Amino acid sequence: MIPLLTGIDREHGLLRGLTGYLTAVGAAVGVGDESCTLDVDVPVSAYIALDGRLTRYPGRDVALLWDERHGWSFGMETHSGEDLLVLAYLGGELVPEPPRVRGFVAAARSFGGPFAAPVPPDLRDGGGGLLSRLARYRRDSWTTGASFLHQVG
Repeated sequence: MIPLLTGIDREHGLLRGLTGYLTAVGAAVGVGDESCTLDVDVPVSAYIALDGRLTRYPGRDVALLWDERHGWSFGMETHSGEDLLVLAYLGGELVPEPPRVRGFVAAARSFGGPFAAPVPPDLRDGGGGLLSRLARYRRDSWTTGASFLHQVG
């Protein structure tokens, strides 16, 4: 017996679904595909650079981060070039609707900090649920949106 969903099929499905989902979330938060990157290594993750900065931290860029374990988080660049400082997690669900992500960004920006150390939610999906949730965003054409795909390996 040969499984129909091989590792290659899963990666292909994730690329197609996440490409469309990141485009939709990017549009909801006011940025284009050029601000988005995607990494299909384990865990699958994404990064959306946001315009503007927090009033309390005017010298630091902010971004949205997503991964298949914790969902969306709001982060701030460090001065040392290390990983972003995660300031807040959205929680609730792994693939929330883009307007919900937009509301999360607005709330994080309006709060402005200082932030308590956030606890990452465990939103891992043990089966094919991630692919099915991304299916509605799936892009079957690489003519748009492919510019933000970045595979780190």
